[in-house]
Amino acid sequence: MEKVLVVVIHPNLKESVVNKRWVEALSKWPDHYVIHDLYALYPSGNIDVQKEQMLMEQYERIVFQFPFYWFSSPPLLKKWLDEVLTHGWAYGSQSGYKMKDKRVTLAISVGVDEAEYSADGEYKYTMQQLTAPFELTFRYIKADFRPFFAFYGLEYFATPDRIEGSVEAYMNFLNTF
Repeated sequence: MEKVLVVVIHPNLKESVVNKRWVEALSKWPDHYVIHDLYALYPSGNIDVQKEQMLMEQYERIVFQFPFYWFSSPPLLKKWLDEVLTHGWAYGSQSGYKMKDKRVTLAISVGVDEAEYSADGEYKYTMQQLTAPFELTFRYIKADFRPFFAFYGLEYFATPDRIEGSVEAYMNFLNTF
């Protein structure tokens, strides 16, 4: 089985409930998963672009794991996308498209219930609609963007049993994406 690169983007992973638990579970399988914690590596936000590009080139399956808040990702992921996915490397020339055909997905923890992300829900848009910019970004660079994994209801329904259930579901998801 090929290793999966899991890029974790959580500004306070030590205080996290779900993302921290997912990382703990992944850490038990170092032959299968490589955990790459952006906030731990770049606390000042200064990204080593060449290092990140070289890392991306080593893996065929890449997961971006983060909490969903303010209807997007933590700011370091946006900065990472802007700085790492450069012209001539990720797109735009004969030597570009280094992410071409790499399977890419998102693993997201969401505060409210899934029903709130619907035309009839409080937020009027689905998670698929709200994550469309990620899909478009990865499709633009010719990566093979796959459907995301989400844990909903973190704010109100994060019981220990549900969190543990999410670990098993996440691991199963990672084995099949």
